[in-house]
Amino acid sequence: MPSLTMAPTQGDLVKYDDNPDYTRETVTLLAGTSYPLGAVLGKITASGKYKLATATGTDGAQTAVAVLLEAVDATAADATGVVLARGPSIVADAQLVYDATVTTAAQKAAKIDQLKAAGIVPRTAA
Repeated sequence: MPSLTMAPTQGDLVKYDDNPDYTRETVTLLAGTSYPLGAVLGKITASGKYKLATATGTDGAQTAVAVLLEAVDATAADATGVVLARGPSIVADAQLVYDATVTTAAQKAAKIDQLKAAGIVPRTAA
């Protein structure tokens, strides 16, 4: 009998969310990529759009400010998505997806610290 593999769900990512009406927002995701559930996002200062939080940069998106709560395909055009934008919230660290430029442990720790500043606390144990 073949085994089935289920993709991660929002329940795998979000471990505690005090008030979804307060902690979540609908945002515009920058075109050009497909964003997975758990994407760590930064906000572009000039446009207000969100993209994967980069390790370095000057457009504002180098600071992690939100976590995407659903997979969104924005390859062809800007798209909307629901994000965890503030806390108090706890997310599973293992479900977070970083930009390709975030490669070292120190860079990932910096993104986690930035999320914590927004009240979004990544935890390794649920």
